[in-house]
Amino acid sequence: MKVELRSSMAPFLPIRASRQLLQVGALIGVWWLAQMLSSYLHLPIPGSLVGLMLLWLMLDRGILPLGWFEHGADSLLSHLMLFFVPAMLALVDHPEMLSLLGVKLVITVLACTLIVMMGTACVVELGFRLNHAAAR
Repeated sequence: MKVELRSSMAPFLPIRASRQLLQVGALIGVWWLAQMLSSYLHLPIPGSLVGLMLLWLMLDRGILPLGWFEHGADSLLSHLMLFFVPAMLALVDHPEMLSLLGVKLVITVLACTLIVMMGTACVVELGFRLNHAAAR
């Protein structure tokens, strides 16, 4: 069955895809620059976190417009589950993970996920409170 595109949408699809690809490339570029900066300055935190903080600061301060990264970030988030496929394939190759060791790992991962979620919630709540305090 052949799917036909409406003639009004057809010219926009390559532009949208190329914009998403360009924005994903820009995000990778920010990560790469931050990784190089972290290595050059011998920072004890990974470059991905440095890049995340720098990108957040530049977006928050309006140095970079959100539109430069928004569609690329949305595209990465919509395909996030694909990044877990290699981990699931590794699980199939290592059956020992389905024993007590695997249960311990699952408990550890769940506990760590819960801690990260609680930390994220605290940071978001703090951000909202600071934002509301600044607005008053």
